[in-house]
Amino acid sequence: MTKRNESIRWFETLNNKDVALVGGKNASLGEMIRTLKSEGICVPDGFATTADAYRRYITANNLEEKIRQRLEEYRKGDKTLHKTGDSIRRMIRRGKWPDETAIAIRDAYRELCRRSGEEEVDVAVRSSATAEDLPDASFAGQQETFLNITGEEELLDACRKCYASLFTDRAISYRENKGFDHMQVALSVGVQKMVRSDKAGAGVMFSIDTDTGFPDVVVIDAAWGLGENVVQGSVTPDNYTVFKPLLQDGTLTPILNKTIGGKEKKMVYARGAGSTTRNVDTSARERRSFVLSDDEILQLARWAAVIERHYGTPMDMEWAKDGDSGELFIVQARPETVQSRKEAGVLKSYHLKQQGEVLLTGMAIGESVAAGKVQVIKSASEIERFEDGNILVTGMTDPDWVPIMKKAAGIITDHGGRTSHAAIVSRELGIAAVIGTEHGTGELKDGQEVTLSCAEGDQGRIYEGILEYEETEVNLDDLPETRTQIMMNIASPAAASRWWRLPCRGIGLARMEFIINNQIKAHPMALLKYDELEDKDAKRQIRELTRHYDDKSEYFIDQLAQGIAMIAASQYPDPVIVRMSDFKTNEYADLIGGRQFEFSEENPMLGFRGASRYYSEHYRAGFALECAAIKRVRERIGLGNVVVMIPFCRTLKEADRVLEVMAEEGLVRGQIGLEVYVMVEIPSNVVLAEQFAERFDGFSIGSNDLTQLTLGIDRDSAVLKEVFDERDEAVKKTIAQAIRAANKTGTKIGICGQAPSDYPEFAEFLVEEGIDSISLNPDSVIGVIRRVAEVEKRLQV
Repeated sequence: MTKRNESIRWFETLNNKDVALVGGKNASLGEMIRTLKSEGICVPDGFATTADAYRRYITANNLEEKIRQRLEEYRKGDKTLHKTGDSIRRMIRRGKWPDETAIAIRDAYRELCRRSGEEEVDVAVRSSATAEDLPDASFAGQQETFLNITGEEELLDACRKCYASLFTDRAISYRENKGFDHMQVALSVGVQKMVRSDKAGAGVMFSIDTDTGFPDVVVIDAAWGLGENVVQGSVTPDNYTVFKPLLQDGTLTPILNKTIGGKEKKMVYARGAGSTTRNVDTSARERRSFVLSDDEILQLARWAAVIERHYGTPMDMEWAKDGDSGELFIVQARPETVQSRKEAGVLKSYHLKQQGEVLLTGMAIGESVAAGKVQVIKSASEIERFEDGNILVTGMTDPDWVPIMKKAAGIITDHGGRTSHAAIVSRELGIAAVIGTEHGTGELKDGQEVTLSCAEGDQGRIYEGILEYEETEVNLDDLPETRTQIMMNIASPAAASRWWRLPCRGIGLARMEFIINNQIKAHPMALLKYDELEDKDAKRQIRELTRHYDDKSEYFIDQLAQGIAMIAASQYPDPVIVRMSDFKTNEYADLIGGRQFEFSEENPMLGFRGASRYYSEHYRAGFALECAAIKRVRERIGLGNVVVMIPFCRTLKEADRVLEVMAEEGLVRGQIGLEVYVMVEIPSNVVLAEQFAERFDGFSIGSNDLTQLTLGIDRDSAVLKEVFDERDEAVKKTIAQAIRAANKTGTKIGICGQAPSDYPEFAEFLVEEGIDSISLNPDSVIGVIRRVAEVEKRLQV
């Protein structure tokens, strides 16, 4: 083989065993082209320069000894990291190409032009270090990429710059910390036909939830233009979450969540002034539009599942859409290096013990809490003044910032999404970060004390002051099996994603009203009768909330369906019991636009709530929206594990009327496997349990309301709080009676009230009475499992 041929390898001749030859990035591209093309996955054509070509370049320019000398001066402290890196990079960029290498690159570029049918094809030129993307070392983002490179001379210059980028400050620092010999790491350059995503969009994709480690989803970020803005975190992208287990059913659309991002600018082609790309502002239409259609989201997600299956590990991928052809492409794929290597048997939990004023919100990265003094750093030129243990506040980060990110107690950025550089590095370092606050650098001041919380769901909060918090560690190993089905009570989609590792067999109570209150925020009747709204401020708020929807009722259905779907997916295929809305009139009135559609009650706890609303003309149309959301989750998304539960159903007649209304809205008990449960929280539910069992598939005991109505105590009364006790003999006898009736009729019965979470002995009583399932607050699950197993063992003796 001639030296010229040793310098170049076409992607289709490479596979995963060629990392030492062309680096992990280029080896992976070759692997996909060779093995996954038959699965329909599109990867742009191209070639790679070899590690030998890099070493010949270094030798031909007599650079090895000079580089070692500069590095030794850095180690001794004679030169700063910045001066060392700058000096080495300048030497490499000034080098001359060995003739045979230059000819090989020129010839390969001409062949790529011929294959592409273009006189001078534009290419992406990417660096691929020969030690990158290994299980114990992630070099991703440390070297440079150059886009829209055209012509042989421009290509050779870009290849030189890639070689030089092997010695960026961040790469030198990383190899020093990891103990890599700088001269043992070589660099391959990948030359890949450009995808014209400047005319469409691009982004990043993971085959695992990068925040929680939930393995059954694909997470996609998307922005207009070339993908660098998403990778760098300089824009807030669209975010899509897709459920992998249902992807092969072509009749379903298993998209769990679609969140539209700001997408403030896009990177496009440029010519002149030494730049091949430039950023331009996006149009108002682009900012309010999703980058990808549902079909495109599903196509990418299917590719992600195929790639993950082929590599046998969760994957981190970059994708691009060609604006000329409309085709989608995978342009990079590497193993995900954070969540997939976490210890599965340990779950850490953080809890704020104090509350404070919320200064800012953004996307929560990770699930921890951090507190400290703010230090605002707006430019990479200022990073050397950052002090250890402070909270780093900046517009966005790139790989140059990694050395100070390691020193930060927490990180806050103005821009970026869940797959931005700041988010990825924060996860790798285990540092709490709140991304995309929009105004962090403007609102927060140097020296200001704040607490950064990522432990309250998917929204991260910045609180004024240093707040007290606690960290607990839950060991999931060696838990006993139980006959009694242990389930969870869940309010928010974020909580469901966070607790998926707990050894539960479903969710016994998913509270719909939490999603309405926190995600939708508007009263359903105010959305349906928007034109009749009298409150101008409410009208303005609803207009802003629904700005991405032509139909305001569709906003309610879509947002509620997404919230329910995220919860249902976390436990699939185990049952997830979704309680239809159980707001009281005063709580409904507090929703945006709600006061016009609610009336004042002396005792809302015993008033117009639960089942009585669903068939009433005051709320019947609002209930129809709830039914439409459930129908969408079960039938369009495909999560048939969703069980509907009716709260506060006072009479048999009321039960019949609710079931009739549901049927009119397309939710027919027994059709397409639909089960409908009823809450047992009113004495009438117990007294007439056998008749209720004829109408419903299961019972769920609401011990809070049942205690209130059995003992005649307002459960919110501070004066009577000492008397309110689910363990009271009257309450226990009532519950025991309900369990016996359910067992007699063969009806499933569980409990979703607070009592077994608060009192382990109450869980023991339930098991002794023969309950089928116990649904608990997540933090009670482990302890109750152990207690239930002990009781079951004793009862068998």
